[in-house]
Amino acid sequence: MTQLDTVAHAAETPDTEQPFRELGLKDDEYARIREILGRRPTDAELAMYSVMWSEHCSYKSSKVHWKHWSANTTPEMKAKMLAGIGENAGVVDIGDGWAATFKLESHNHPSYVEPYQGAATGVGGIVRDIMAMGARPLAVMDPLRFGAADHPDTRRVLPGVVAGVGGYGNCLGLPNIGGEVVFDPSYQGNPLVNALCVGAMRAEDLHLAHASGTGNKVILFGARTGLDGIGGVSVLASDTFSGDEGGSGRKKLPSVQVGDPFTEKVLIECCLELFAEKIVVGIQDLGGAGLSCATSELASAGDGGMRVELDKVPLRAKGMTPAEVLSSESQERMCAVVRPSDVDAFMAVCRKWDVIATEIGEVTEGDRLVITWHGETVVDVPPRTVAHEGPMYERPIARPADQDALIADTPDGLTRPRGEEELAATLMRMVASPNLASRRWVTQQYDRYVRGGTVLAQPSDTGMIRIDEETGRGVALATDCNARFVKLDPYQGTQLALAEAYRNVAVSGATPLAVTNCLNFGSPEDPGVMWQFEQAVRGLAEGCKELGIPVTGGNVSFYNQTGTTAILPTPVVGVLGVIDDVRDRVPTGLGAGQTLLLLGETHDEFGGSEWANVVHGHLGGTPPKVDLAREKLLAEVLAEGARSGLLAAAHDLSDGGLAQALVEACLLGDVGASVTLADDQDAFVQLFSESAGRVLVAVPRPEEMRFTELCAARGLPWRKTGTVDDESDALEIAGVGAFALADLRAAWEGTLPALFD
Repeated sequence: MTQLDTVAHAAETPDTEQPFRELGLKDDEYARIREILGRRPTDAELAMYSVMWSEHCSYKSSKVHWKHWSANTTPEMKAKMLAGIGENAGVVDIGDGWAATFKLESHNHPSYVEPYQGAATGVGGIVRDIMAMGARPLAVMDPLRFGAADHPDTRRVLPGVVAGVGGYGNCLGLPNIGGEVVFDPSYQGNPLVNALCVGAMRAEDLHLAHASGTGNKVILFGARTGLDGIGGVSVLASDTFSGDEGGSGRKKLPSVQVGDPFTEKVLIECCLELFAEKIVVGIQDLGGAGLSCATSELASAGDGGMRVELDKVPLRAKGMTPAEVLSSESQERMCAVVRPSDVDAFMAVCRKWDVIATEIGEVTEGDRLVITWHGETVVDVPPRTVAHEGPMYERPIARPADQDALIADTPDGLTRPRGEEELAATLMRMVASPNLASRRWVTQQYDRYVRGGTVLAQPSDTGMIRIDEETGRGVALATDCNARFVKLDPYQGTQLALAEAYRNVAVSGATPLAVTNCLNFGSPEDPGVMWQFEQAVRGLAEGCKELGIPVTGGNVSFYNQTGTTAILPTPVVGVLGVIDDVRDRVPTGLGAGQTLLLLGETHDEFGGSEWANVVHGHLGGTPPKVDLAREKLLAEVLAEGARSGLLAAAHDLSDGGLAQALVEACLLGDVGASVTLADDQDAFVQLFSESAGRVLVAVPRPEEMRFTELCAARGLPWRKTGTVDDESDALEIAGVGAFALADLRAAWEGTLPALFD
C-alpha cells in the first residue's frame, strides 16, 4: 500500500521527485511553491497548485493587462456595479430594487474532445456562477465558432455541441435566447464554445464568495465527487492542441466532465430557498479546479483560515486519493459557509430537495488552509498563494511580422458585381452562405420560451427577458465579435465587436448598461498573439469608457490553436441593457404599412467583410471605422423612439450589410418591401458594405415625420429607403431586382439543414 503523502512526510523527504511538469507547472513555478511552503509540496498540495496556477484558473498571462480595466473605469461607471471583476459574475443595479447578474465563459477544448458533454457542462458551469451570486438563473446564450462548414470534423463537433447546449439548458428549464454560430477554417480542430447566463435578484440578496466568521461551518452540497473531469477544463484550457492540422492529438487528455442537468435543476431551487432563509454567509460553485478552487478562494477572500476534513466528501468512486478528490471537476456541486446556529436549518432545506449535504470543515483563525485525510494533514498552505497570488507573467509582445502585408492586401482590387444580374446573383449567394444563413436548424433544438419570461429571442438581434411581472422591467442581451476585423486591427476590431453588441441591445429599445467578455486567443507564449490580446483589451477598456458602460467581468481563454496555427483572435463581447417596460420592445421583423429608414452613413468599407470572405476567400485591408460617439447617439435615439412608440421594427446592419438586413427583416415579418437605393453612391457599396453605426428602422407611416424630426434634432443622419408593401410577396430593390420571399426563404433556411441533417 502506497504511503499517504502527508505534510510531515513531505518535510522528511525533500528530495522525492514529483511530476510537476506533467501537471503543467514550470520549473520556476515549482521552485516558488517550495519556497512558499518551506518544503516540497505533498501530492495533494501539488495537485492544488497545478490546477489553480493553470492558465485557465490563474489568468497568469493576462492579469498584467487588467490595468486597462481599472484605468478606464470611471466613478460613474463603478456606481452601476454591485459586484465586478474578481467575483463569480458581474452584478449591476437595473432599478426598482432589482439587480441583474451575467457572465460569459469558455468551454472550448473540452467541447472538442467530447462535444456533447463539453458543451453541456459549459452551460452547467456558467449557470452555477450565476447561482453563486444569490440570483435565479433566467436565460442562457451560446456564442459558437466552428471550422469550415463543410469540413468533416465540423460535422462531428457541431451537432454534438448544439445537442449538449440544448440538452442541458432544456432540462434545466432555462430559455436559450440568443448567441452566434460562425464558421471559419481557423477554428478547425479548436472550436469555441462560449456560454452566457443571466440571472436576477433583489439587490439586497447579493451573495459573495468568502469564508468569514471563525467557527462558521463549511458545507459541501450537491452531487457526489467522482473521477470524471479530473484536471478537466483547468488542464485542457491551459495548453495547445498538438499534432496534425485537424487537431487529433493532445499533449494532455484528462477526462471531460459529465453533466446531470436534473441534479442541477434541483440544486438551483435548493440554493434559492437557502438564500431566502438568510442562512448562507458565503458561497462558491465548484467548477474548474473543483474543491481546490472552492476551498482556497473562499478562505482567501475571507477574514481567517479554513480547516477541511477531506475524507468526509461524499464520493462516487472507490479508492480516490486526496489529490484526486481536490482536483475532480465533477459537476453540480456547491460549497457554502454557514453559521453553526444555522446548520440544522441548512441541512433541512437540502433534505427537502433531496440534495446531499455534508459538513466538511470550518472557518478558523489565522491564515492557513489545512486539509486532513482520515486525521492526517495532507495540505497546509496560505490560501492566497493558491487562489490569488499565483504566477503573473509579462509575456513578450511583438506586432506580427506579417501584419503590414495583411493590411496592405486590401480588397480594393477584388472584382465587384456590376449590373442588375450580377448584383442579384451576389445577393442570393450571400444570403445562402454559411455565416449569413438562418440559424433555425440550431435554435429549433433549444427551448427559447420556457418559463414564459422570454420577450425576444433568436433570430431577433437581441435576447430579452422580463424581470418584474408587475412593472414589465426587463433586460436585453447580445453577444458579438467579427474575428476577421480583429485579425486586421485588434484594437479597432474589438471596439467594433463592442459597438455591434451595444447596437444590437439598442435596436430592441433597451438602454445598454454593462459589459462582459470572453477573450479567445491563441498561445500566450507567441508574442504576436500577446500583441493581439493587449490591443484587444485596451480597445475594449477604452471603448467602454467612451460609451460609459463598465466591464463587470468575463473570461480569458488562451491556447486556442493547433500546433503553431492560432485561431482568429476572437474577443466575444456581451452587452446587457435594461428596458423599463418590455411592452415597448422593438421587434426585428417588418409589418405592413411601415416606412423604411436607414440610420447612419454608408462608406466603401470591405476589409474583413463577409462579401470578401464568401465571394473571394479574401482577408486583408482595414476593418470599418468605428465611431463610438455616433453609436451612443444612435442608441439614445432608438431608446427614445421605442419609448415614444415611434418604432415598429429595427434591425442592426452588420455582416452582409443592408442587403442581408433587408432580407432578414422581410422574412421575419413575412412581408415584402420596395426599396430605393441612393443615386449618389454605388449600388454594390450600398448593399454590401459593413460600415458600423447603421440601423434599418421601420416606422408607422403616420409617425414618419416625428421620428425623422427626432433624428434631425439629435444630428443623426437618416435616409428614407423604402416602404413595406401590404400585399407584396417579394423584396423589390430598384435597379437590382425583385426577390420572391419564397426563393429568399429557401436560400436562407436551406443551408444548415443541407450540411448537418
